[in-house]
Amino acid sequence: MHPTETIDRDSLRDDIPEFRPGDTVKVHVRVVEGSRERVQVFQGAVMRRQGGGVQETFTVRKVSFGVGVERTFPVHSPTIAKIEVATLGDVRRAKLYYLRDRHGKAAKIKELRVARGGKAAAEAPVEDVEDMDVEDTDVEDTDVEVVDEVEPAEAGESDEAVEEAADE
Repeated sequence: MHPTETIDRDSLRDDIPEFRPGDTVKVHVRVVEGSRERVQVFQGAVMRRQGGGVQETFTVRKVSFGVGVERTFPVHSPTIAKIEVATLGDVRRAKLYYLRDRHGKAAKIKELRVARGGKAAAEAPVEDVEDMDVEDTDVEDTDVEVVDEVEPAEAGESDEAVEEAADE
């Protein structure tokens, strides 16, 4: 471990989401104009991430009015209010410099499709339903009223009228 890493550890941010080249991100940047401060959003595709620790940077590219604009941000900079990941990109490279030469549909990055439920579904504990006893469940016996038909609410009826009709 390098001696400067212990000093730099205090400057590292822990609120940075996980993102990679190819992902579309919204970078909320603090802009100071005179005595006023405002937040400006820069949305584009991440072209690269380089460096490590406090010196780590990432480059975001967007096309604004037909002109390609790239900005390089330090990951742990206090001028970045927050970073949001809009979409995940499905790319095979770590540096996407080839996007500079492409225009229109050719510059489009394929979106990485995550299975429904994402990581939460994969990490959820799975219980065997066959092994569960019906008596062990926490569901209480409740009276259930079967309704044959539900009438649609007419235009002009308020929510209170609908609730009164449901109570009857």
